[in-house]
Parts: sequence; C-alpha cells; structure tokens
Amino acid sequence: MLRILSILSITLLMSFTTVSAELITLTGKIISEDGKAVSGVKVKLSGKNVLTDKQGIYQLSTVVEDTYQLSLNKQNYFPAIQTFSHYELTQNSSTIADITLVKKAKKRVMLAFAGDVMMGRRFYKPYFGDAVLIHRDNKLSDSKAIVQHIKPYMSLADYAAVNLETQIADKKPAERAPKSVTFYSEPEILDALTWAGVDYVSLGNNHTYDYMDSGLHSTLAFLNKSELGYSGAGVDEKSALKAHTATINNTEFSMLGYVGWEGSANPTQTANHQHGGAAYGSMENILQSVSKQVADDKVTIVQYHGSQEYANNPTGVTEQRLKSSLDAGAALAIAHHPHVTQGLELYNNKLIAYSMGNFIFDQNFSATQHSFILYVWLDEGKFHRAEIVPLYVKGYKPTPATGMHRYTVMKRLTELSKQRNTTISMSGGHGVIQSNNQQSAEKEKPTNKMQLAIDIASNERTTPLYQLPWNRSITQVQMPNSNTAYRLGTNLINGSDFESFALFDSPERGWLFDRSATTLNNFGASGSHSLAITVDAKLPTTFGMQSFRRVYKASSAMTIKAKFKVQAPVKINFYWQGRKKRQKLFDAFKNSPKQLIDTVELSASNAWQNVEVDFNSPRIGYKSYRVLAEIELQNGATSQVNIDDFALIEWQSAFSKNPKPNFYNTLSYQAAYLGVDKAVSSPVVVKF
Repeated sequence: MLRILSILSITLLMSFTTVSAELITLTGKIISEDGKAVSGVKVKLSGKNVLTDKQGIYQLSTVVEDTYQLSLNKQNYFPAIQTFSHYELTQNSSTIADITLVKKAKKRVMLAFAGDVMMGRRFYKPYFGDAVLIHRDNKLSDSKAIVQHIKPYMSLADYAAVNLETQIADKKPAERAPKSVTFYSEPEILDALTWAGVDYVSLGNNHTYDYMDSGLHSTLAFLNKSELGYSGAGVDEKSALKAHTATINNTEFSMLGYVGWEGSANPTQTANHQHGGAAYGSMENILQSVSKQVADDKVTIVQYHGSQEYANNPTGVTEQRLKSSLDAGAALAIAHHPHVTQGLELYNNKLIAYSMGNFIFDQNFSATQHSFILYVWLDEGKFHRAEIVPLYVKGYKPTPATGMHRYTVMKRLTELSKQRNTTISMSGGHGVIQSNNQQSAEKEKPTNKMQLAIDIASNERTTPLYQLPWNRSITQVQMPNSNTAYRLGTNLINGSDFESFALFDSPERGWLFDRSATTLNNFGASGSHSLAITVDAKLPTTFGMQSFRRVYKASSAMTIKAKFKVQAPVKINFYWQGRKKRQKLFDAFKNSPKQLIDTVELSASNAWQNVEVDFNSPRIGYKSYRVLAEIELQNGATSQVNIDDFALIEWQSAFSKNPKPNFYNTLSYQAAYLGVDKAVSSPVVVKF
C-alpha cells in the first residue's frame, strides 16, 4: 500500500490568501472572427467600463473577488458574457485568452440551447439535510433564484430552448405511470424559465407522460397560459408530431421534439390514436415531419431524446436518426437524455449536439453536474458558428463553470468531438466550433507546439493538470530521468479544490460533513479556499463524498489525494463504501459495510501535509461507490482540521516510461492528474 506524507511550504499558503482590499488588473484582447482586433468594445466588470484600444486590448483593475464576470458590447456585434475565477486567472498572470465577437448580419440568428430541466423532487425535499431550494410559500421567487446566475447568458440569444423533462402540475397528479421514476414540477418554473430568457421547451422525452393523460393535460394547459412555445407532445399522435413555429429575425423557424423509444409500460409514453404522450422519434416519423417543415420553407430544428444514460457516446440508432434528419433538410440537431455531455459533430456542415447533459436537475452524483449552453448562429438556416458556455450544475443550480469545472467540461467535449473530426477552439473561457470553411482555414495555420514544466514536491506522487489548456491534447510527457514512469488519471469528485464551494449563492452539495462544525477558510493549500472542520475527541468525524459515484470503471487503480493542516495529532481512516446492483440508495447509505483502505496518522503542524492512498475500485457487482475519511482526534477535547484538494483519482493508464502517452480509452484523453512511480527532483515537462 502506497502511503505518502509531505509538508508543503507555508509560503505557498500565504501567497494565495485572499485579501479583500487587494486589487487585480485583468488584461485581454477582443478580436473578430477573422482574427482582427476590434476596437471600441465596451468591456464592463463590477460596474467599471473601459473601451478596447486600436489593438483590441483592454485593461481593467478591480478589487479581488472569487469570480469576475465580463460583459462585452459593441454596435453591430452580438453581445457576450464570460466568467472567470480568481484562482484560474492567477495561474495565467491575470491574462484572459482572446475573446471573439460575432458580427451581426442580415437574417443572422443567435440561438441558445441547454439540457434537461426538472425542478421538482429534491428541490422541495433535499437529501442529507441540505437547504430547501423551493419553498411552498415562495415558489416563484425561489424558482427564479435557481436560474438567476444563468439568466445573463440565456438572455443574450434571439431564441433559447431547453428540454422540459417533467410534467407541470400544481399538485401531484392522481394517475401515475407504471415506472420506477416519475417527475412533476409546479407551474412557477415556467415563469422562471421565461424570466431567464427561455423561449421554447421540447416535450419529446420519457417523462412527458409520467402521470399519463391527467398530467399531460395539466402540462399543456399551463404551457398554453405561459409565454413558452413547445412541441414534442400532444393529446394524440398528430398533435404530438406537430411543430412549433416562430419568426426570428425575419426568418421562419420550426421546432420539432421527439423521444427515441415508445417505452415498455402500458400505456406507452408515446402518443397514438388511443392516448396522448410524447412524439415518437421513429425514423419514419422524423423524416415525414422534418420533410413537411422543410417543404414549407421553414428552418427546422430537431430536438431528440435518446441514447443511453451516462454513456460517453450516442447509440447507433440515435446517430443515424439525427444524421438522417439533417439529410432530410433540418438545419440543426440537438439531443438529450444521457444526463452527461457527449461530443458535437459537424456533419455536412450542419451541427449535431449528441447530448446536452443536465441544465437544471437534482441528480446528486458528480458525473451529471457538468454541462453547457450551446450558442448557434445560423445565416438563413445555414450553420455559421457555435459557441460552448461551460456550466456547473452546483447544488442543483446552473452556474458558469470556472477553474477545474471549466477544464472538466471543455476537455471532455473537446476530446469527444475530436473523435468525430470536429475541432473546438478557444474564445476566452468558451469553446468555438466554426463552419467547415472556417475550420479549413484554421487548419492551414501553423500550430505552435507548447509545453509546461510541472514541479512535483519530493514527497508527492500525484499532481493536478487543470492548468493545461483544455483545447490541446498531451503529446509527450518528458520525465527527468529514464528510470521514472508516469500515469494519467481523471478526478471523480467535483469541487476538489473548494474554490467554488460557496460561489453563486449555492454551497456544494457533494460533500458529507457536519454542517454545524464546518466553515470555509480564506486560505488553502492551493488557491484561496479550504474547509475547516471542528473535530471532537468524543466521536470520530466523517468527511468525504455525500453520494455514491455512479459512473466508474470496475477494478481500476485509484488514489485518494488530499491535503490536511491539523492543530493536534489525528488518525485518519480511509474507507470505500459501495452500492450493489439493485440495492436501494438509502439502504446502501445505512447498511453497506465500509471497507477500510488504509490508516494515516498526522502530527500537529502549521504547514499543509499531503496524503495519498492507493486502492482498487470495486469489482463488477457494484452500481456505485464513495470514499470517506474518518478523522479521530488523538489529543485534546476539540481541534480544527483544515482540508484542501480532496480528489479521487481513477488512473486511466498504467505506469509507463514511454514519453508518448498511450490513450487507450475515451477517459484517458481527458487526463486531469499525473502520477509518478518515484520521487523526481526536476520538473516533469508536458508537451501539447
């Protein structure tokens, strides 16, 4: 069992401590789509405004905050918003990568799409004693509070659409479909979505008929009273397949929604001549309804609900139906259902988004909490450009993803899209997909090879890679000597560095700890924050993952890595706890045995101490698992334990001395951690 304890320099701690009176100067450049500088852009930050100079350069000084949100405006250009964390900017000399503005043009339309929306269930009755998000006596304002941080982004678009994966009712409908999971949300969420800038919802999904006809009629009635357009469901098959039409910037659009399977329950979830439901997205239905709208000279958008939950790639059925819809004349295809993101593809210069992931949802395991908003610009129905805004569904709320969350979202999308010959480039902190012509021109430009020297403390064996550019792949790992091997891994825990723990009025819900005994520090082992937990000698204190990690690879090499700063000696027992297949969630929480991984003893110190513990993930037979740290105070009645950089690393490659990485699966391309098999005295050079 590998066990590593190290002492970090106290100077590192002091250098990242946030000082509220301190100023930071942010620098960047605004360019047009052809790469030329754009002068006279109004750049707004924290109430201050500056204009870009002739070189497109801006400089803004402001008080140090945890996040900075830039708004960009110039006449005849589409407005833009981007958000950055203080920590990620300090790693890049407070310089923001070039941001591209899109010029307005006659009949050019900016559309926005986001993923699955459900605001019932745990929004009212959360698990683990978490705060209630929607109170019965304050439903509208609480619903607006959930979308407040994403409203600026959705409101930029000419037209915005999401997948409404819930029925709407002011009380639980009487009829329930014979299925294990059913959803309903109260009608105030429709007003909240409208307030946030959403114009249309797709009902073509597997939860539109959860409470059968009574729930469906209620949903349609409330939608008809709202300002939202909708399609993808109806009281019979004909109405379910009917398109929603809208005029956007003098162009006629048709919105179509489908679910990819009929369902095994009786009655089915899809509409037919006997009952209502979702529109069945069979190949025949898709081709007929798309062709009809195209024949009527409508720019046709397809939204499709299919593939497998939590998968990295779409099924063959989904891919073929989406591509066939584009062949039939649809301008754009957007897909949902997996609850995690999948790649994007330019197919015959038409865009496919294979899975948008979650937008507003209460799934509390980490794999489902990273998603994105997709901006798409169309010129009279022709694809012009797309932009990806990374999101972190934090405490069930959509928030701009920054730091490690930005890296995780964008790295996954970049690598999955690359497998489909689709390149995602960088605009500030966002991703960009250009038309085929633009991509061809971009490929002709010489690509500058980059490298980064990474220092690994002599007593450490793993280090994060979140400082690497997400739009580039690792091409070489150069070790200081030929006797040292390395491996690459991904992190299965969100918010490991605690930099976003309390941001956006939404504390993290992914951590298990005593809330009355825990506070957020304004210092950290890295960055500006860590957690402080008061430990009582009478009873061990448990810290770790609140929920089970559902998506993992069985029998993989794993490492728990964390930093501790303790005022008194402690003993820490590390465990994993699993949920077996077909085991009920709360039965697993209560009754699944904790499997001891290792025990580490730490002495009192004013410096941060590094802990790394190796183990193997559970074999086949488990649906999910989590890791826990049980902290026992050795001296005194109470003491404070500070925790930072608590990561669960799943190694995607074995140790290797080959400088060229062996990317043998989808996740290995998304490496966020590097590990070495022995101490190194010189930096590891990563080329990309």
